[in-house]
Parts: sequence; C-alpha cells; structure tokens
Amino acid sequence: MSTVIVVTNQKGGVGKTTTCASLAGIFRSRDKSVLAIDMDPQGNLSFSLGADDDGFTIHDALNAKCTIEEAIKTTDMCDVITSNIVLSGSELEMTAVRREFVLKDMLKTVKAKYDFIIIDTPPALSVLTINAYTAADELIIPMTPEILSLQGLTQLKETIIAVKKYYNKKLWIRGILLTKCPSGKQLLAAEVEEMVRLVAKQFDTEVLPIKITNSVAAAEAPAHQETLNIYSPGCRAAKDYLTLTKLLYPDIF
Repeated sequence: MSTVIVVTNQKGGVGKTTTCASLAGIFRSRDKSVLAIDMDPQGNLSFSLGADDDGFTIHDALNAKCTIEEAIKTTDMCDVITSNIVLSGSELEMTAVRREFVLKDMLKTVKAKYDFIIIDTPPALSVLTINAYTAADELIIPMTPEILSLQGLTQLKETIIAVKKYYNKKLWIRGILLTKCPSGKQLLAAEVEEMVRLVAKQFDTEVLPIKITNSVAAAEAPAHQETLNIYSPGCRAAKDYLTLTKLLYPDIF
C-alpha cells in the first residue's frame, strides 16, 4: 500500500513543485514505484517530469470522463497524471455529494501499484486542495524564509483542521520545510526563524531540521524535464533534498 504525500501551501513560489519532483526523483532512484499527480491548473509538475499534455488529465478523471488508470502517463521520471488550465473550472464543476472524496475514492484502485503517490497542489484553498488533503496520508508545507511567506498560513491551518475533523482524521502534518534559503554563512533572520517555529506549533508540527538551499539548478531542472537529483546531483539543493528524504523515509535507504 502506498504512502500519499501532499505538498501544499496557498502561497505560490515557495518550492512546492520542486519539492514534489525532487522527492519523486529520489524515490525512483531507490527503485520505488511512484505516481505523481498534478493538481495545479498551471501544470508545472507535469512539465517538469516530462509528461505530454495530451490525452486524459486529472480533470477528466475527477469528472468521470475517464478512469484514473486511463489518465496515467509513463515518463522517464515516473508515472504522472497531468494537469492543465482546464482544471481551474473544477470548483464549479465538482458539485456532487461527497465531492471532497473524489480523489481519495479514485486512488483506491491504484494505491496497491505504487510505493509513493505525490500530489502537487495549487496556490489556493479550493475543492482541489481539499480533495488532496482528504486523500493524503501526510502533508509537507514548504515556505520561504520571509515574513510575507507567513501570510495566509492561518487560513491554511483552519482548512487543515476542518479536513481532519470532517474528512480525514488521520491526516499527518510532517512539518514545515524551509526552501530557497540563503547559502554559505548567511543566516536566516532570527525573527523569521522564531515566527516560523511559532507557526509550526500552531499546526501541531515542527520546522523540519533540513533546510533547502537556494539553487540555480533547481530553477533550471524543469526546463530539461529532469528531477534535481538527475540534473545536478552535486548541487547543494539536491543534497539537501536527499538528506531530507533520508530523514523522513529512512526505510527506503
């Protein structure tokens, strides 16, 4: 049975897609079967993993236009269910009873085939995000070490609390992951570090001890449709993600 990991933050530009792709790449390097699901209408994870934007997408699967198996595409990186801008209309289209459980119910038919299912979420708290939370075993919340990145986390916390209460009592917040951190001896501002730790306590979680260093390679890898551990395994960010994965999922090493 697979572990369903959702990477989430309603703020854009905090490294959600890079984190999803990096985890997928490291899992595959350990011979684990991986399904990546792109729940963001921008489709960045789909592109980053080399999945063609043709055929059925997650939008089709969520709206019963195809089975989840029919939506899966195989790439050199891993299996992917792609997304595109059409998905942005899902808030109006998904109106049926139990609409929050659509993704979770679909995944039941494929969970046994994968060791890990990784879900990238949109920078918004919508029915798509709630579907991802309902289907998840665990959440990772990436954020940049900036005061502005803390804005909106109260609403995110309230959404997670509601999902745990009504839809997914076993949802586990693995931690807050600081991304795009300055390298070298430059340290995060002490007040930012303290505020992030206070936020983590409010989420009943922790700030993960591994920080992801800001890296040009992380921005370049998607253009080559490669995960960071393949595109630039020696860069600091790739090493950070590897250390993070060893910390969170030691059983695969």
